[in-house]
Amino acid sequence: MLKRNYNSRKRILVTGGAGFLGSHLCDRLLESGAEVLCVDNLFTGTKRNIEHLLGNPRFEFLRHDVTIPLYVEVDEIYNLACPASPIHYQHDPVQTTKTSVHGAINMLGLARRLKCPILQASTSEVYGDALVSPQAEGYWGNVNPIGVRSCYDEGKRCAETLFFDYNRQHGLPIKVVRIFNTYGPRMHPQDGRVVSNFIRQALYDEDITIYGDGSQTRSFCYVDELIDGMIRMMGTEENFTGPVNLGNPQECTVKQLAEMIVAQTGSRSQLVSRELPSDDPVQRRPDIALARAHLDWEPSVELSQGIARTIAYFEDLLGKKSRQMQSTS
Repeated sequence: MLKRNYNSRKRILVTGGAGFLGSHLCDRLLESGAEVLCVDNLFTGTKRNIEHLLGNPRFEFLRHDVTIPLYVEVDEIYNLACPASPIHYQHDPVQTTKTSVHGAINMLGLARRLKCPILQASTSEVYGDALVSPQAEGYWGNVNPIGVRSCYDEGKRCAETLFFDYNRQHGLPIKVVRIFNTYGPRMHPQDGRVVSNFIRQALYDEDITIYGDGSQTRSFCYVDELIDGMIRMMGTEENFTGPVNLGNPQECTVKQLAEMIVAQTGSRSQLVSRELPSDDPVQRRPDIALARAHLDWEPSVELSQGIARTIAYFEDLLGKKSRQMQSTS
């Protein structure tokens, strides 16, 4: 059951706050009346995502790396800091692991000192190349601990371990959410994820690269709904820690996604196949029974509708109108 309403006097720390998800979270928290301290080292985040907030007297930006201890005074912490796309987290895998593990230790230490609740943005990657579908929170996963993706997968798994040990050992109020594929405005155009890749390629009439035969599935959740789930999770009773899956249980194949984007942009792009990357999961679908029961949360934005909004964002960002837009203007 939901317990707390947001207090306008709350000061809330969002690590990774200039990133895709973090910037949307900052928006929503400010709308609720809270004060927001946005912390980001700008490795994958960008000031463009938060420039509309810089004049807000209740918003503060601090450039800082969470692998270094942080000493601030806040009432709640959302820990989102970590590169989240394979291109970015494989660029410096040692630093990725440090961000997940050292960052968790530093933020948990801060939360313990302040005696404040802290939410960890974990990931569906903790399930690895799942052998069951849909994936429920009780599934322990099928993760390669020495693969090219393991810096992210195992880093997030270790962060979850730290969160639950701080809860058991120190009584720290924690919340853990496992985020499945999320998309929407402010995605990085070069993050290597299928939605941003396909939209960018379609807008430039480039070949759309599909890894494998395109039959692998993902479950895409629109960013606004994901942020709503995170905030609802922070508002639950203290003894409800999670982990809780946040994602859209409606599956879509990668090929179907590509065809939808080509149709919506009117692109001349052709679909071309490439070899499936190592350890890339073939199926990703959340069981959201816990989120429904404890958060009263369930996605409702149709994929075609969310993709249209995302295409519009990329058109503005890249200065490139889709053929569909050209034909109607």
